Amino acid sequence: MIEHVVLFKFSDETTLEQKEEGMRRLLEVKDKIPGIVDIQAGNNFSDRSQGFESGLTVRFESKEALEAYGPHPAHQEVVGYLKEIGMSDVLALDFECM
Repeated sequence: MIEHVVLFKFSDETTLEQKEEGMRRLLEVKDKIPGIVDIQAGNNFSDRSQGFESGLTVRFESKEALEAYGPHPAHQEVVGYLKEIGMSDVLALDFECM
């Protein structure tokens, strides 16, 4: 299994409603992209996030499924929305589950 972890920062103009909509759209890709075992997303509530406001974890069947995820049209559509609402920084980490 492969775990894909993503943290997002947004501009000051991005509303909570827009961030929640972005996370909702990310969750919807599970039914559109093959190879996703589990997906979770949400907005930060702690003071330890170093400015990152939202997070995503996606568990994939394989590295090949992760590689197919990035360019998939459903994923790219959500990325476009996140950029549109003011995504200003992103941090991603991928690892093979032990």
